[in-house]
Amino acid sequence: MCDHGHTRDKTLIHGARQNERVDLVRDSFRDRPAFGAAVSRAILERVAAGELPPTARLHRTARVLAFGRQDAASDRFEAAVAAAHAAGFEPIVRLAGGRAALYHEGTIALSWVTSDPNPTSGTHSRFEQLAELLAAALRGLGVDARVGEVPGEYCPGAYSVNARGTSKLVGIGQRIVSGGAHLGVVVVVRDSALVREALERVYDALGLEWDPATAGSVEDELGSVELAAVEEAILDQIREAGHELREATLDPETLELAERRLGVHHAKT
Repeated sequence: MCDHGHTRDKTLIHGARQNERVDLVRDSFRDRPAFGAAVSRAILERVAAGELPPTARLHRTARVLAFGRQDAASDRFEAAVAAAHAAGFEPIVRLAGGRAALYHEGTIALSWVTSDPNPTSGTHSRFEQLAELLAAALRGLGVDARVGEVPGEYCPGAYSVNARGTSKLVGIGQRIVSGGAHLGVVVVVRDSALVREALERVYDALGLEWDPATAGSVEDELGSVELAAVEEAILDQIREAGHELREATLDPETLELAERRLGVHHAKT
């Protein structure tokens, strides 16, 4: 596999300790996307409170249009929700910030949750380190992956991961609470046309300008690729960075808390 001349220090994501156990959760809630977002919130609250260890959640979803809180506050939100439904996507309000993004059967969702007594101080470090880790995973597969915003991309961010500086493949958002931080990631592995088609409708409804040509996928760069191969590349990079992953499942306390937080993530209009 080529690395295109890039190197990366084996740096733990901010807030972690060398060989610290990180729970790896694979639970997915494809038929309840708002509940899936509530699960991320519950994990964040419990990790921040010291009730759970640092937790990574790597999973797959159905067709979900994930609005940011800024979108939900817009007077165009009702039209955007209708546009999401018309495109065949279930609208939710996600945990992390940013503008509308989406998940579908050809994407991978990753969340990374850590405790931190002063989470604000590590905001940029967490972004930078996770973005470079994800870029390294894609470079290992043969993608010319770089960290940085592509002009005109959807849900723009300085720590997006792109291909060749022209095509967004990965979006990252972050949510900080007292005692902890959550980073939410979407990796578009295939079917970038579906991303463009749905977001053209939704962004038009929100009155947001963007360039659909900037929405790409790993498949666009490499040809046919399995989601499992991209997942393993990400997990390999997490381990190489010095994180000890332990397979885990969600406990009843976390699921009960998620049920109580569910209403926050429904796309109410």
